[in-house]
Amino acid sequence: MTVVEEREAVLACSDKNMKIGATMWDLETGEKLFHIPTCASPPFGFLCLRNRFLPQQPLLNYTVEAIGPLSCTNDGIYLVGGALSGKAYLWDVTNGKLLKTWKAHNKSLNCMLFSDDNSLLFSSSSDGMICVWPMISLLDVEDTRSSPPPLHCFLGHMSSITGLLTTPNSYLSRLVSSSLDGTCKVWDFISGMLVQTHVYPFAITSITLHQREMLLFCGTEKGTIIVNKLDVGQEEGFSIVNESQQPLELKGHNGAITALTSTRACLISASEDCSICAWDIFSWKRIQRFSIQKGKVTNLVIVSRSSLLPTPNHRRVPNQYHVSQLEKYPQLVNSFKGTTTLLSLRPLYTGIQTDIDMESIGLLKQKISSSQKGDLPMAMTMQMKMEANVESRVLATNMAKHVMVINKQLQSKLLGMMQHRLFRTNNINLPKASRKKFKIQSLMQEEESHKP
Repeated sequence: MTVVEEREAVLACSDKNMKIGATMWDLETGEKLFHIPTCASPPFGFLCLRNRFLPQQPLLNYTVEAIGPLSCTNDGIYLVGGALSGKAYLWDVTNGKLLKTWKAHNKSLNCMLFSDDNSLLFSSSSDGMICVWPMISLLDVEDTRSSPPPLHCFLGHMSSITGLLTTPNSYLSRLVSSSLDGTCKVWDFISGMLVQTHVYPFAITSITLHQREMLLFCGTEKGTIIVNKLDVGQEEGFSIVNESQQPLELKGHNGAITALTSTRACLISASEDCSICAWDIFSWKRIQRFSIQKGKVTNLVIVSRSSLLPTPNHRRVPNQYHVSQLEKYPQLVNSFKGTTTLLSLRPLYTGIQTDIDMESIGLLKQKISSSQKGDLPMAMTMQMKMEANVESRVLATNMAKHVMVINKQLQSKLLGMMQHRLFRTNNINLPKASRKKFKIQSLMQEEESHKP
């Protein structure tokens, strides 16, 4: 059976100061697919929801302050943004609700990233600090403005953070960070321990990881790209890896590396020299080179060509993905929006509770209709209170379901880590006396089996 690989495209975006917009090219042919002159973004401030979704029509959102780095969960439901003030904002993309606002750092935020299972959020700032936030505490409906305590705070870097990424291994909870201090550090984000430190002769300006080959690509201020095999596996304790003599270094740019990303077979790099290069990760040859008019590229995003194909109007798409306008201020419930929200309760509640809820809503409707004859303002007030209560229940139910999923994922990950460490401990620390005893017993059993 022949597996046909899906064609991919690269989307490059610049910041607003350069006014060059965003451009997309086909990685295989080099064809320019389209250009959006009004699109601009700071570093780590451009992404594709669900790693596939690009809105066909722009949806303008106005926030309290300028947002820099962005990150979204794998399912495209939650979006988080960081600001220069150190505040972080968490939205539900499907309904636009601002779920949480909190002071995440004392300095400006420059990187944000969700874990692979969406249970944790990583944030970093210009002072080199990295924080780990449990999503359970961030999805607290009771208080949207409080500052939840972080799970961990990492203070190993001496300068601004330039990249965050996680390793794909299910039982090894590893976070990789890069900094202008010339180091890449590997952290265990469950225990909070520093596992490795890679020391480089130049400042690291961008990083990316090839998931399948476990290759760590580090872009430098000199315009070179350092390639390392990332081995963060079985050893316990801290280690320092000196990368002064690099086994592999890609040279093709004349300015500092500003963005890196990778596909199944390619590494894509962008530089301050207004160029974007695609490298074959097996031959390490440059296979494509794209040029922009002026300025540096701040973001690189890989999208599949199939996600760009328009869907006919007569064709219904299952589980269609909807995006709403983001709220500017946190609100537990929205104002009066009509009576259609009553119909959405039935799939969310099961059993006797559904009948009770619907009956109570029906009785409240009767009271409203009877009161409308005498007092119209009172009827409108009761109607608004009823719908606020319904919307609050729906929001709380969705939050509870998501928290339950996060709990299950955390339990599964912790169980896998415990089993892995117990297995290694039993194999490594098995006493010699017990080994000899087991060997003697096996020899005695073998001799008895040979006796007539």
